[in-house]
Amino acid sequence: MTILPGRRSRPPILATETPKGPWGQGDDANGGGPRNPWSLPPGARKPGVKPTALDEFLKKARGGGGGDNGGGLGGLPGSSNPRALWLIGAGIILLVWILYTSIHPIAPQERGVVTYLGRYSGTLDPGIAMTMPAPIARVVKVDVQNIRIENFPESGTENLMLTRDQNIIDLAYAVRWKISNPQNYVFQIDRPRDTVRATAESAMREVVANVSLDSALGPGRALIENQVQERMQKVLDDYKSGIVVVGVGIKQADPPARVNDAFKDVTAAQQDAQGLRNQAQSYAKQVVARAEGEASQFDKVYEQYRLAPEVTRRRMYYETMEAVLAKSDKTIVEPNGVVPYLPMGNARRLPDATQPPQVQATEPTVSAAGGGQ
Repeated sequence: MTILPGRRSRPPILATETPKGPWGQGDDANGGGPRNPWSLPPGARKPGVKPTALDEFLKKARGGGGGDNGGGLGGLPGSSNPRALWLIGAGIILLVWILYTSIHPIAPQERGVVTYLGRYSGTLDPGIAMTMPAPIARVVKVDVQNIRIENFPESGTENLMLTRDQNIIDLAYAVRWKISNPQNYVFQIDRPRDTVRATAESAMREVVANVSLDSALGPGRALIENQVQERMQKVLDDYKSGIVVVGVGIKQADPPARVNDAFKDVTAAQQDAQGLRNQAQSYAKQVVARAEGEASQFDKVYEQYRLAPEVTRRRMYYETMEAVLAKSDKTIVEPNGVVPYLPMGNARRLPDATQPPQVQATEPTVSAAGGGQ
């Protein structure tokens, strides 16, 4: 094969000629084409551009001078490189951190537990206090006046417990507690709320297991609450938890839902029986009181009878006849000049009950005062 020497054509990408645009090759007469309207005319000088504030700042930051004797940013010595700026920023952040972790405002209801390198150092009272910065010193703020409430059960499910008489009761109650010793509260127990809940649940089940169902449903609630509070406080004191139990309150004490209707019927029957029993006792007391009053009155009459038997006998006779005759129709006439028939058929009773009645009598009735002795 014979290779003829000659000029090889270069690819367009390697061409050195200036590409031609719509405005021609240049601005002179030999350039060809029209002149670029955005380029400077031949022999013209480019106008000066005033640097912006950002340009000046970047120039100084790079150590470009700018009339500050090469002092860098703001004329500060040693700040002519970015490392100095980073050191200044780190110093400011460190100062803010020291102030933030060294000054501790303590509210009136709070106490501050101070630890140095993890060891207890003291307790801060309300006010402004200063300590070493973190992580050397740490302050844990504890609210000692807030009363926390734990409800059992937390959801709307049943909380079934077994009573002494082998019955089941659904019990809902609440426990109120607060912090009494901040140091023990922070260091002695890991999860205070869980500890309180477990202690309350254990104490309540223990107390309910020693009472009957009737006592738990009604009159024994106050006794159960007091016993649960005492048992809880004893356990928490043994733990040195720094917690005091303010009170325990039973909100609901019912039988299980499946037998609740039957228990309501039994309770209603017991209440009716108790009401009837109370009525009988009240009637018995009334009868006894009346009998005692009559016996006392008889004793007084007997004393008078012993002093004057004849007079007392006569007075008792008169009183008895008055009580008997007051309820019957009667006509009293004198023995002298007795008329065998009195035309009193049209006699009527007076409308006033306080007046003595007038009733027809065919035969005269001799009164006790007329010689019937």
